[in-house]
Amino acid sequence: MRVCVIGTGYVGLVTGVCLSHIGHHVICVDNNEEKVQLMKSGQSPIYEPGLSDLMKSSMASGNLEFTADLGAGVSHGDILFIAVGTPALPTGESDTRYVEAVARGIGEHLNGGYKVIVNKSTVPIGSGDWVRMIVLDGIAERQKVPVAAGVGGGSKPEAAAAFDVVSNPEFLREGSAVHDTFNPDRIVLGSGSEQAIAMMKELYTPIVERKFAEDASLPNVPVVVTDLSSAEMVKYASNAFLATKISFINEVANICDRVGADVTQVAQGIGLDSRIGSKFLQAGIGWGGSCFPKDVSALVHTADDYGYEAELLKSTIRVNDRQRLLTVEKLQQVLKILKGKTVGLLGLTFKPDTDDMRDAPSLIMIESLNRLGAKVKAYDPIVSQSGIRNGLSGVIVETDPERLADGCDALVLVTDWANFRELDYVKMASLMNAPVMIDGRNFLDQAKLEKAGFRYLGIGR
Repeated sequence: MRVCVIGTGYVGLVTGVCLSHIGHHVICVDNNEEKVQLMKSGQSPIYEPGLSDLMKSSMASGNLEFTADLGAGVSHGDILFIAVGTPALPTGESDTRYVEAVARGIGEHLNGGYKVIVNKSTVPIGSGDWVRMIVLDGIAERQKVPVAAGVGGGSKPEAAAAFDVVSNPEFLREGSAVHDTFNPDRIVLGSGSEQAIAMMKELYTPIVERKFAEDASLPNVPVVVTDLSSAEMVKYASNAFLATKISFINEVANICDRVGADVTQVAQGIGLDSRIGSKFLQAGIGWGGSCFPKDVSALVHTADDYGYEAELLKSTIRVNDRQRLLTVEKLQQVLKILKGKTVGLLGLTFKPDTDDMRDAPSLIMIESLNRLGAKVKAYDPIVSQSGIRNGLSGVIVETDPERLADGCDALVLVTDWANFRELDYVKMASLMNAPVMIDGRNFLDQAKLEKAGFRYLGIGR
């Protein structure tokens, strides 16, 4: 099928590359010409395991192209994905101006032929009808006629192009987005159009039939068909539930700290309950990234708009905000006065296997430690090697773990990168003023650290 993906961030680029890999002809559109040229050269602008190789092979096969020309993309695609960012505003609501600009641009370039316009961006509930309205506005602008049929002697904008809007929320985890695309738990399609749903099912048939899955023997991927608003709500509800589950186990961890229980054992015990499950029960310094913070806040804001007080979700956010500073409190308990002390952070990104710093807990820690007069250093496997320091201030980014440890009064494990389990902690301890490790993810081997000479403190242990 002929596909156009507008926006080449995490969601857009992964979607475009993976759809081209399963045999569709995809054109990815981005208004950043420099970024487009980078992708045309075969380089991915983001770090995502497995993405670069798929991108290069799809380009070599002729199934994947990149352009800054929206008109060319719209003309090419029978299915048009809107996959631009919807960052959170200070009020908590989603900033949908990029979605609006793309929808209007699609309308201005539609010139006949049926199209399916897919909301892949995480958008406020009710945005499907809003996107349709904006597309019609774009058509009317091109035709220079009012949107209302027959006003001023003009014709209906719909006459120039037939289209339907579909909500197709993504459930990709950064760091495993390619895997998640080919091995989804479900595919959600929201629309009132049978034609649009049929085309979307055809698009995803190879994935539904697990032709690119790790385990092709599994049953077909469930396809959940809903109305537009329900599909949009599925996305928000899913992320809000997972965020709430993390905040719950962090709340339990804080109680464990006070009563002498071990939250890792507690999580194992409750996770074996089939009604609860073991995933997202790892206590630590809270959630961050591009999805959970903005999606939970957006759902709270939507509830407020409709006169409902989402007390549980507001508590979920409060617990997470407090959790991010827990490691600073533990540093104060061990080191007492932090002014004049040096603290090293192991990891900067909000999770491993990504270069994403959006709403990373490390940023809050750096700000707090700076305010308390501490010198902050950090090492991250991706950030340290990339040389990119955009958005980072008040921290010295070291190039290896030993340089990080040198002269530190304590280390804090911030991001649970797999290779952090295998560092030379004996050598690192010898380079420190005081070998203290605050394990913010309960990730490291406590016995190994203590044998290396560290004083080890976890979360809720």
